[in-house]
Order: sequence, then C-alpha cells, then structure tokens
Amino acid sequence: MIERLPKSKQLILFDGICNLCNSSIQYVIKHDKKNQFMFAPLQSKIGEDIITRFDIDTTKTDSILLYSHNKGLYIKSTAALHIAKHLGFPRNLMSVFFIVPAFIRNLFYDFIARNRYKWYGKKEACMIPTPELKSKFID
Repeated sequence: MIERLPKSKQLILFDGICNLCNSSIQYVIKHDKKNQFMFAPLQSKIGEDIITRFDIDTTKTDSILLYSHNKGLYIKSTAALHIAKHLGFPRNLMSVFFIVPAFIRNLFYDFIARNRYKWYGKKEACMIPTPELKSKFID
C-alpha cells in the first residue's frame, strides 16, 4: 500500500473525523505551492498500513503523522513543524521551534490533541475530497 506514494511526495496522515485536523489539511493544501504533499486519513488502508509497519500506538499518537520514503516517519509536533517548513514564508519560520526539545513541544501538542474533539468537534465519517483535490489523496 505504501508503495503507491510517489517517491517525490510526502504523505500526511491525519484524523479524518477531527474538524481541527480537516481544517489543518485544507490549510496545507492551500499553501502547498510546490505540490509536495499527499494526504490520507489515519483510518484509511494506507494509514493502517503505516501504523502497523511502524508499530504506532494509536492511544498515544492519533492525530498527525508525516511519512516520506527518504526520511521515514515523523509524529506529533515534529511532523507539524516539518510540514510547516515546506509551506513557504512566513509559515516556514515555525521551524525555529525545532530548537525546543521534542518532549517539551509534545506536551503542548498532546494537550491540544487530547482536547481537539471537545474544542472543535468531529465528523461522523472521514472527509471526502472534492473531485479537484482527489489526486492529492491516497485511500
């Protein structure tokens, strides 16, 4: 399944029923001027494949993963910062937070992740991409 990802792309896996995650994906799509990202819900077949392949504990990491053939898998705040780094100015300035140790960044990340449904709500089913965005998604 993971072989379907083109070597030149990075795959963002996200919680497909989370409103915050879906809004974040829409933001990334809008600002991905170099067309370097593809997307899939964690609940998809490729999401399940990556979760199994990398032995991800979904009780501890359940909101965002970034996978590339070259660099492997990033999780939590590290994934978010690597995504921001590729979105151009001024979003790429977020990469300055790499100086903060991951365990500290992830305290904030986990707090938001734990409360995302309460604060932003969730959908009954995963987002279905529009026909013009379908090529950016792997199911």
